[in-house]
Amino acid sequence: MNTGSHIPFRKMNGLGNDFVILDARIRALKIDTVSARAIASRETGIGCDQLIVLEKSPIADVRMRIWNNEGGEVESCGNATRCIADLLLDTDSAEKLSVDTTGGLLKCFRTGKDLISVDMGEPRVHWSQIPLAEEFHDTRAIELQIGPIDAPILHTPSVVNVGNPHCFFWVDDVNAYDLARMGPLLENHPIFPERANISLAQVESRERVILKVWERGAGLTRACGTAACAVVVAAARKGLCERKITVGLPGGDLELEWREDDNHILMTGPVAYEFDGVLPPGLLE
Repeated sequence: MNTGSHIPFRKMNGLGNDFVILDARIRALKIDTVSARAIASRETGIGCDQLIVLEKSPIADVRMRIWNNEGGEVESCGNATRCIADLLLDTDSAEKLSVDTTGGLLKCFRTGKDLISVDMGEPRVHWSQIPLAEEFHDTRAIELQIGPIDAPILHTPSVVNVGNPHCFFWVDDVNAYDLARMGPLLENHPIFPERANISLAQVESRERVILKVWERGAGLTRACGTAACAVVVAAARKGLCERKITVGLPGGDLELEWREDDNHILMTGPVAYEFDGVLPPGLLE
């Protein structure tokens, strides 16, 4: 049984999306819903949006597992991937890093001081890959709305999977809607059997999109890397933007490119170190 004694952690963030990082490559750690929620609690734990645990991988430099602050394990996190890459590239004095996640194998490299690029792989746009509970031939605009049927508040979103499912409602002003109220309803809509990340997307120009994100299992977030990756695909598929854009989030900007030559998404953005510490006894009991 873990006691929490002498288990070090590092606190980092990407555009304010913050993480507690544990290294279980040498000393195995048993993480479950209860312990993940306890560590992530901002009242009684360390406090974070996601708990990140590093493990050995047979196919990559490191395995990254991710728990949202509600205690559920999820597939991918773009901002956390950049933080892990920054941490391990510094430690190993390496130029590139491969990260094994449930959502896929990611490749990372440094592009400047505190600036990391991640190849997030290919997007998935077929309805069964999102996944959706029923068939839609065109996932650029599915039948989903909130509000009166004859005057919906939000409607016909685009859906994309980039390691995890994302849903985008196209709006004129992301701040004109109460996403904190609507997010939980849409996240848990029956159309999403694995739930979904819900975003409001505002196209400012063909090179810039503003995002406000309700993250599955975490709530409103200052930044969501996979949402930024997914929106460049969703916007380009609808003809709203170029394949290389800046995505503005409450925490700052990310640079995205959906490459034509290999269909991969490249995300570039900053990371920040906060502090190191040791888990208080009992958090992993």
